[in-house]
Amino acid sequence: MSNAAKTPDGLVIVDKPSGFTSHDVVAKMRGIAKTRRVGHAGTLDPMATGVLVLGVERATKLLGHLALTEKEYLGTIRLGQTTITDDAEGEITASVDASKVTREQIDAGVAELTGAIMQVPSKVSAIKIDGKRSYARVRGGEEFEIPARPVTVSSFQVYDVREATAWGSPQDEGSGGGTPVVDLVVSVVCSSGTYIRALARDLGAGLGVGGHLTALRRTRVGPYKLDAARTLDQLQEELTVMPVADAATAAFPRWDVDEKRAKLLLNGVRLEMPEYPAGPVAVFGPEGTLLALVEAQRGKAKSLAVFG
Repeated sequence: MSNAAKTPDGLVIVDKPSGFTSHDVVAKMRGIAKTRRVGHAGTLDPMATGVLVLGVERATKLLGHLALTEKEYLGTIRLGQTTITDDAEGEITASVDASKVTREQIDAGVAELTGAIMQVPSKVSAIKIDGKRSYARVRGGEEFEIPARPVTVSSFQVYDVREATAWGSPQDEGSGGGTPVVDLVVSVVCSSGTYIRALARDLGAGLGVGGHLTALRRTRVGPYKLDAARTLDQLQEELTVMPVADAATAAFPRWDVDEKRAKLLLNGVRLEMPEYPAGPVAVFGPEGTLLALVEAQRGKAKSLAVFG
């Protein structure tokens, strides 16, 4: 009898390749896992690589809650060039000699963008403005503003500063030489909804030379790190699925209930629950089975997703 008959419920941690959209990865995983029930927790730009969390079968119910968790990135920011997309995918719109920017100025600029900040997302992004994707408005030649949103950058560190010469902007035409730029190797830990390319843009703007993101690798989404991630080729060889119960245990506080409470909960009764930090709590039955994700509402458990 074939063991491949049933696709397991769980998370698949993918090391996304560059050039793929998050949707491309989901489509590929549907083929690998032989199921339509695949979704992702939070998109990753096509240029970026690294951790993309996918849910398969019943684990798709976890995804909306996982998407809200903290993320960690390694990236390269180029000071001295501005692009239309705030990253290396878009055409260069301006170049400025960045060779006079000092490390002290860079550190001060980074400090300004650390902590609880208001950030304007990149215009060429999937964010919706009045129901229409921002990038679609840009392609249509529309003039519009995106309102700033609160995000939290809990850590923004510069590991290396490299001087380079770059070409490809209108200012380089006929000048016979490129523009002196500065490349920063950075790490960022931030809340969901933070655009790293918007950090690059704003750092460059604050320093008066412009900036954009040239490379990005996501190294963590919530508790799921790069060491657990597999490439699409590896997953094609062997589908590695983190069981839904293990995935919930890693991401959320755990509440174990007895059989009587388990039945009541699955029948929609709002149980009195112990105190937990704000946010989803994973409820497990006596056999260690994941029953539900709940949150406290006036001291009682309100179901967010039911698995039992």
